[in-house]
Amino acid sequence: MAERIKIEDFISYSARIPVIDVRSPSEYRQGHIPGAVNIPLFDDQERKAVGTTYKQVNKEAAMYEGLEFAGKKLPELAREGVRIAGNKKRLLVHCWRGGMRSKSMVWLFETMGLACYLLEGGYKSYRNYVREVLGYPLNLMVIGGRTGSGKTAILHHLKKSGQQVIDLEGLAHHKGSAFGALGETEQPSTEQFENDLCHEIRGLHPERVTWIEDESRNVGRCVLPAELYSKMKEANMVFLDIPIELRAKHLVKDYARYKHEDLKACVLKIEKRLGGQRTGEALDAIEREDFFQTAMLTLHYYDKAYMYSLEKNHEHYHTLSSGVVDPVKNAELLLAYEKERRY
Repeated sequence: MAERIKIEDFISYSARIPVIDVRSPSEYRQGHIPGAVNIPLFDDQERKAVGTTYKQVNKEAAMYEGLEFAGKKLPELAREGVRIAGNKKRLLVHCWRGGMRSKSMVWLFETMGLACYLLEGGYKSYRNYVREVLGYPLNLMVIGGRTGSGKTAILHHLKKSGQQVIDLEGLAHHKGSAFGALGETEQPSTEQFENDLCHEIRGLHPERVTWIEDESRNVGRCVLPAELYSKMKEANMVFLDIPIELRAKHLVKDYARYKHEDLKACVLKIEKRLGGQRTGEALDAIEREDFFQTAMLTLHYYDKAYMYSLEKNHEHYHTLSSGVVDPVKNAELLLAYEKERRY
């Protein structure tokens, strides 16, 4: 019989044992434990039908209906579980609350000779764990800078150098502006964003510096959890001050490869804030493939908006002037400042 384990042990075991999420596909898409594989006992329509029967008739009728749905799929579900378990023949299994769905799948997997561990409290207990982890203390150092400063590339270099880093835009699959979705895969739900963020935070040492990019509360459609956002506003911050012309050239390198129609659609998203005249000029510049001019025009809005947000959300920050948009050199600047600040 499967051993029921608490969330802390479940997460620890997941580093070496596959996690099986037996909830419906839509539940899984809304949010799941990072790395979990979805083997749904019921699809979305079947789950809805069983739930309706449970509410309108009774539990016994719902169980019979569930058996009818699951019966024809048992061989396929068993094969998938065996395949994922591999040679170790062990699985971690959960549903929403650790109820009938996960227990039924555990019975099936154990019948096939697999050893299973059942998450006590199910995915609901995991979400409680996420909220706890998001509240962990962190020694944050926030990297600020106007659009086009190359802050994300700096984070990547810092990580390669062995620094602790949280890449919010990477987790959100969005660069945080009207142009932020270009070249990115579909964004996760806010719930999944929190789950992935939890996975990053739990691996960080609380006393070591963790570098993070300055962001607004929303990164695309993903919303930063209040626990982290408040820490970012209170944390030490370094503002990289880089001339607008250099930043515009950097943006051209990043965005000139996209289709004209896509770039124009992004400009139109900020039309009201950019103003009718500048919007028209930016659209014309795209048509002429004068992407430097497009960048300069859009930066007029983004620079003003960023400085307003900076002054509003960070009472104190240290400014570092840089004459390049170079992640290696600017990372060295930041590390030198952080070292000097400590001593």
